[in-house]
Amino acid sequence: MMSGFGLDVIYVFLAIFLLGIAILIIFVTTKKNVILNVDKYRKSWLKIENSFTKDNRQSWSMAVIEADKLLDQAMIELGISGKTMGERLKQASNNFSNKNAIWIAHKLRNRIAHEPGINIELKESRLALGAFKRGLKDLGAI
Repeated sequence: MMSGFGLDVIYVFLAIFLLGIAILIIFVTTKKNVILNVDKYRKSWLKIENSFTKDNRQSWSMAVIEADKLLDQAMIELGISGKTMGERLKQASNNFSNKNAIWIAHKLRNRIAHEPGINIELKESRLALGAFKRGLKDLGAI
């Protein structure tokens, strides 16, 4: 038979153990508040906008690709899960004021990346850039 002292020790260790598990659960499940470096993202965005020239079709495609990368980088830094940008967009869809426009812009980026010789229109590249910019604003990156 255990003495009162022995049971007290067991109860203290059990309480410490349960408290440790509770703290671990809170630590693992609590979302970390990540603050993006807005200055860095604004500079990157300005670089994309400045590379876009009305008279250079290639600049339209490159700007769309770079804007897509920048939005993806922001999602990664914010800890949005997913192996691909598409998966991250699905996870973050509630963060965007116009998720459909971002999806259309991302699909344009995929066409540029995977369809050799694709010619995109000035209007669709501008719409895509506008969607990416809005997405970056929605995430607090710019």
